[in-house]
Amino acid sequence: MRPQRTKLQAWLWGEILLAGLLGASLALLLSHPALRTQYDEPALFLVLETTMALAGLLVAVLAANRFHVEGLRTDLLLAAGFLIGSLSTAAFAIIPVLGNGTLHPTEAWAAALGGILGTTLVAAAPFVSGRSRSRDRALWDALTAATIVLVAAWILLRLHAQQIPPLTTVPGDAEPPGLASVLSIQALLYLLAVVGWGRRLARTGDDLAQWLALGFTLQLFAALHLVLAPPRGTTYVAEGDFLRLLAFGVMLVGAWRAIRAAELGRAVAEERARVAREIHDGLAQYLFALSTHAQMLEAGAPVEEVAPQLTHAAALAQQEARFAILALSSASGTAPFDSALRRYVEFLTSDGELAVDLEVDPAIRLAPDEQIEIFRIVQEGLGNVRRHANATRADVVIGRRSSGERFVAIEDDGEGFPPDAEAAGQGLRNMRDRASSIHGGFSVRSEPGLGTALEVVLRT
Repeated sequence: MRPQRTKLQAWLWGEILLAGLLGASLALLLSHPALRTQYDEPALFLVLETTMALAGLLVAVLAANRFHVEGLRTDLLLAAGFLIGSLSTAAFAIIPVLGNGTLHPTEAWAAALGGILGTTLVAAAPFVSGRSRSRDRALWDALTAATIVLVAAWILLRLHAQQIPPLTTVPGDAEPPGLASVLSIQALLYLLAVVGWGRRLARTGDDLAQWLALGFTLQLFAALHLVLAPPRGTTYVAEGDFLRLLAFGVMLVGAWRAIRAAELGRAVAEERARVAREIHDGLAQYLFALSTHAQMLEAGAPVEEVAPQLTHAAALAQQEARFAILALSSASGTAPFDSALRRYVEFLTSDGELAVDLEVDPAIRLAPDEQIEIFRIVQEGLGNVRRHANATRADVVIGRRSSGERFVAIEDDGEGFPPDAEAAGQGLRNMRDRASSIHGGFSVRSEPGLGTALEVVLRT
């Protein structure tokens, strides 16, 4: 609870400081109308709108990716909201200007309504709870619904194009009556989003929530700037537009941090679940054997017959438990990858039956999911060497070639096997699957009497 409270306090102080600075700038504009400057820069306006549309689209993609990882409905609404806002801006505010140079009132209203709809979904997202079971279908349905809504809005507005008033002002004319309403609705939605995401941060400690709350604080004051100084045309740039651009940058950084944390969390969770299964399938069997042998002794079985079996089962159980501990320490990040690997090799070779030379390039960089799978590949590879190869020596190299290619190589001086026996080896299939899970290539070379060499080429 203390780290979460500290994060909330830091966010609150940041909100107070940011709101104070933005409020002071707003008061300055109120007291000095001459500062409410706008610039007729069509090219700059298009650049800003395009940048914000792309940033919103990236936030939608990252939120959709986190939804695919964690399945939270909050992320689904977040992705749908940013997607609708970005698509409406691109379809109705950018593309028409690129084609015709002017923005028809129908297109201006379609862009505004699309932005309001998208902001409504984003503002409602932090108040939604629960997870979705069918994640791929939910993402597809959200994309389809967003497209249908935007197309339907554009068609309806086109059908009533003659009755639609202009949304933006023209120099020398009065302010359109609908413009103030649109800007006020957007400001209210931004305020709701700030409250909602701040509330979610206080309840869950979600790192993304604090970035979105800060971003929508900037959006709120940008909308208030536009309320005070409505745009005089579709090509005018004002102070509020730069605040909007900064807001999208803040939210994009938060979404990127969130998806990285979600991917790492998923990799760790999957490895923990895998280790749990391996403990159940391996250690549990040895413990069952220990229990069986103990029961045999209680039933009066000869000690000289049961004791060797009991000792052997206890040694295997101890070995399996230590393997699981090493894997967990590597997966959780509590021990460096190479240290955990060297401890495993030391334990494997402690009885002197197999010598292993381990070489890890200190300059190589491995992602968390790569560390987990490489640890398991080396563990399975050396386990196969010890159990089946009748080898006296094995070499393990984790390094990088001059071309920049990263690789893992395991080679032994054992008996080897004919090429047609490769498909029958469960251990090789396991290592191939693990290499594939981190998008790596797997190859094996072996001949009877000449040992075995396998190699994993990691993704670039």
